[in-house]
Amino acid sequence: MNRLACITACILVVASGARADERDGHLYTRQQGSDTFVAGDSARISQAVKGDLVAVGGTLRIDAAGSQDLYAGGGQVEFDGSLARNARIAGGSVSIGPKARIGGNASLAGGRVEMLGSIGGYLQAAGGRVFIDGRVDGDVEAAAGELELGPQARIGGKLRYRGGAPLKQDAAAQVQGGIERLEVPERRAAKRSAAPVAFGFWTLGLMFMAAVLVAALPNFFARVADAARGRLGWSLLAGFVALAAIPAAALVLLVTVVGIPLAGLTVLLYLALLLVGYVAAGIALGDVALKRWQAGRAAHKGWRALAAALGVLAIGLAALIPWLGALIAFLALLAGMGALLLQLKGAPLAARA
Repeated sequence: MNRLACITACILVVASGARADERDGHLYTRQQGSDTFVAGDSARISQAVKGDLVAVGGTLRIDAAGSQDLYAGGGQVEFDGSLARNARIAGGSVSIGPKARIGGNASLAGGRVEMLGSIGGYLQAAGGRVFIDGRVDGDVEAAAGELELGPQARIGGKLRYRGGAPLKQDAAAQVQGGIERLEVPERRAAKRSAAPVAFGFWTLGLMFMAAVLVAALPNFFARVADAARGRLGWSLLAGFVALAAIPAAALVLLVTVVGIPLAGLTVLLYLALLLVGYVAAGIALGDVALKRWQAGRAAHKGWRALAAALGVLAIGLAALIPWLGALIAFLALLAGMGALLLQLKGAPLAARA
């Protein structure tokens, strides 16, 4: 799939978001040539796709047949369709169902990863728990806190894995190329001692920033929090588009002498967006928690500032979880950036169902 076409199509989806809200509720689709782009809080994709499928959302259920490549991300992703080529999926929970057929390779990452289908090439899997109970014709590389092979596991190549616990393998599982457990590289003592200090100062700075932003712009960041909660699919998609498209735009500007100053400004704004977007995710988390457990204080500026700081701390601590932490931080960054951009754009919030 042409990358420029992919970015262009995603921008078109974001630009038409308000109309899609009114027409389709919480499901947004866009066709760009033979490729299909879908975003939504909850989406089920069953129609055949000729080209590539790009899907982002809170909950995704995909049983479409005939697509070339699949790129998907969300809180919960279930795939039980067929692909001619490759699948790249990340989510809190990722499931490849027993009817799934992937002609090429698969890269899966999530808190819990389950592979029950068939993969014609290699499999890369990373998660807190990885369960393989299907067919993989090529090699398998896994990084997991817990890795298990079920009775239907059939691996044609070699299994290489890193994990905190020994491999659990059913007696009926087959691995033709053998099994190799890779050691987790030990970090130097100096790095281990310096990392907590750096984390502490960095997180404290972000917590302070969150509190200041909420105190200075309470109404704006209340709307950002509502966007992150009420339009999670859109926020993730908008954040992903910004993450990919803004650096590309800066490179285009560098081609001309006149565009060099604009390219420098674009890079600075991009870095600021990354920082504020991550903090916005913490603000949104703090607002959600405050409204749920201290609803009477949710409108108080001081309590909101404290909740925002604790929200940033919670994301920072979650990011330290082995295997899963990096995914949590990445999704938080996308959601925060996207919600922030939706408010800067002035897009109206969709009513909650």
